[in-house]
Amino acid sequence: MSNETSKHENVNGHGSYERQDLQVSGILYFLLALIVITVICLFGIRGFYAYLEHYAKGSQPAVNPLITNVPEDRRHVAPGYPQSAFPNPKLEEDERGQLNDIRMNEERELYSYGWVDEKAGTLHIPIERAMDLVAQRGLPVRPQGGAGEVSAATAERRPQESNNSKNVGKGKKK
Repeated sequence: MSNETSKHENVNGHGSYERQDLQVSGILYFLLALIVITVICLFGIRGFYAYLEHYAKGSQPAVNPLITNVPEDRRHVAPGYPQSAFPNPKLEEDERGQLNDIRMNEERELYSYGWVDEKAGTLHIPIERAMDLVAQRGLPVRPQGGAGEVSAATAERRPQESNNSKNVGKGKKK
């Protein structure tokens, strides 16, 4: 047996491939079939979603005749629709955002200087500064025998006087 007949070599001496197993036309047909099937699936899915969209639009319940400014497609909320259409009081739309805004405003007020009432000359100061001032000056104290005690004493006298007048009236009727 000779070695030359079993080898498939090029004229230049380079190795070659088996020509009977691999055909370019088979690969091209497979790729073409893959592309065609992909396009058919895409159009099928698009048609199915169009059918579902049409079905969902048709199955929307009727709108109350008292409601005005209703968007055409009620499945999607138009930007700015709830704020313009509904009367007060409104529901919270962004609870976390609104709570964060409230907390940020409180923080800003607690840790900054500003006017409470500019006409009356009332200011608010940061908490740390207020605590320093209270530590330096102390808490304000009411004077002894001031207006607070007088009003309490007069309040105690009035019920006694009214009780005496009731007793006097009862005694005269007998």
